[in-house]
Amino acid sequence: MQTDRVRSIILGMEKSRSILRAEPGDRLVIRAHHTGEAEHDGEILEVLGEDGAPPFVVRWEEDGHVSRLYPGTDAFVQRFD
Repeated sequence: MQTDRVRSIILGMEKSRSILRAEPGDRLVIRAHHTGEAEHDGEILEVLGEDGAPPFVVRWEEDGHVSRLYPGTDAFVQRFD
């Protein structure tokens, strides 16, 4: 049945989706969504998930506010060694 095939494709995509990993001190960057829009970035203060997985506690560079975040596909982590 077509519905079962679609369901299995979606479940397969969920299993293969990579999870962002981070450590305190890494930088989280959210890509701009529109031309001319700035990226948003902040320092990861705390990692609340297991093995470096989200959610993260982030202090945003723009205004210094702190928030808890589950990043989307528009995010990436910069690690500073």
